[in-house]
This record gives sequence, C-alpha cells and structure tokens, in this order.
Amino acid sequence: MFEDFIEKLKNDSFLTLETTPKHSPVFTPVLDRIEELGLDKKVDGFSVTDSPLAKMKYSSLFATLKLQERFHKPTLATISMRDQNKIALQSGLLGANDFDVRMILALTGDAASASDQPNTKGVFEGNSTMLLDMIKCFNGGIDYAGKALDEKPKKIYAFAVANAYAKNPKNLQKKMKMKLEHGAAAIITQPVYSPDNAALLLELFESAKIEAGRRDNPQLVFGYFPITKLRTAQFLSAHVPGVNVPKSLMDTLYDAKKISDEEQEKVGFELAVELFHAVYALHPKMHIMAANNFGLVQRILDAKR
Repeated sequence: MFEDFIEKLKNDSFLTLETTPKHSPVFTPVLDRIEELGLDKKVDGFSVTDSPLAKMKYSSLFATLKLQERFHKPTLATISMRDQNKIALQSGLLGANDFDVRMILALTGDAASASDQPNTKGVFEGNSTMLLDMIKCFNGGIDYAGKALDEKPKKIYAFAVANAYAKNPKNLQKKMKMKLEHGAAAIITQPVYSPDNAALLLELFESAKIEAGRRDNPQLVFGYFPITKLRTAQFLSAHVPGVNVPKSLMDTLYDAKKISDEEQEKVGFELAVELFHAVYALHPKMHIMAANNFGLVQRILDAKR
C-alpha cells in the first residue's frame, strides 16, 4: 500500500485530502461523511492534522489508524514538535509503526501561546528537521541516540511542509533544500492561489532538489484550500503565515458579496474550480485542505470546467 502510494507520488498524478479531528473522543463521523460523499474513491490518500493552531483535538495517530482501517488507503499522520520531547516522539513512532502508521508529516507546530488550554507551554526540543532525522535513524535501525533498536521498524516515509509565499523567494528555496537534505520524500506547500505562484514554487523546488543532491525523485505537492467567501480569504491572509491571497481575488469576492451572499459563493466556487484545474494542469500533485468541508470538496472535484 505505502510503496504503491510513493510510486504514484513520484510518477503519476497524485491527490490527497486533509482531515481535521474534532474536539471530541470520536472520529467516526468524519469517516462517515467522507464515505457518504464517495471522496475515498476520488483521492489517493489522506492526511490528519495535529491540533492545528494549538487547539486540542483528537490524536492524529489514532485518527490515521482509523482512516487506514476504514478506507485501506495510506494516510499521513501529522506530528508537531510543539507537544512532545525526543522520548515521546520516538515512542509514538515505534508504537505507530506496529500498527502500520508509517507516513509522517513533520511540523514544527504553531505556537503554544495560541492554545485553548490554560497555561500551555510548548516543548520544541527542535524543529521539524529533528523529526525528519529521527525517521532517518529509525529507517536505519537505530534510535536518535544512535542505539540499535531490538527490531528494525517497517520503513517510514517522511513528508515536510513549506510556505507558498515569501518576500524573498530564495528563502523558500533554502528551506526546501534543508528539508530535502533531512530526507523528506515530498514537500507539501501552504495553499497556492495563482498558477504563477505555483510555477515559481516548482522552479524553486527543482533548484533545491539539485542543491540537496537528491536523485531519488522527491516531489513537490501543491496545497489547495478553496476560498468561496471573503471572510475566509481575509482569515487566511491575516492569520496563516506563508500564504498570499491575491488582491484581485479579494476584490472579486468583495464585489460579489456586495450583490448578495449567494453571488459571493457562486463566484468564489467558480474561481476555486478554475484555480484547481489550472494548478493541476501545471503539476498534477495536489493536497486538498478544506477544514472538513467535504461537501465543497466533492463539488469541486465533480465540477466540469
């Protein structure tokens, strides 16, 4: 399952869907909604967020296990460096490996100061590259301290993230290169909102891949978050680092909203479909993020240009 997924990532079109566990002890309603809409038949795999914005949610590792059991498709378990030290991180990886949770999306994580839990303190013993290094060690049969494990884990596939925008694009290239040097099989970007932005990211990634000396064909995957409302555009622009929502998109949604909310959503949906197809035509490797708005995802994937 995992080897076929990686092969498709490298050599074919590729589409994954992000899921966000809720502030709840059950994850099944999310699975039921995906199945009801048939989205499991439209994507190659899934990802699970890890308490984004430091808001406490259901465990990403357990959610990953349930997704894989239900749909028999590989799932990326996001792990944040914010919440665990080296011991806990490695312990979680070992236990997850026994249950075939073997695809890890390494994040440094949002600041603990944003948490909804009182007096929360971040751990941050390192950034996401430390987690990438832990995975490299495990794949070599040792732990992060260099001690041989009693049994070598099943191969773990590491993924990383990158911003979609920076005032100095060379900064993005430098960070991509660093994550490739630490073993990322793919880098997933923050949402892109124009084909020109996507083309620049692809150019930067190819240069980073050469500089990192990677000959095993790591891939760039474009993040895609559909915007159908002005308030969503404003939130992403103001609160999500590394995302650039073009002024033209904001203005178009503003003008549509002045007519009516219905017109705003109609125009926003048409623009979201157009963007999806334009970016996919450029590089057919995309990761859909929609804050569990799976109905919107279904409509976009079913829409004809």
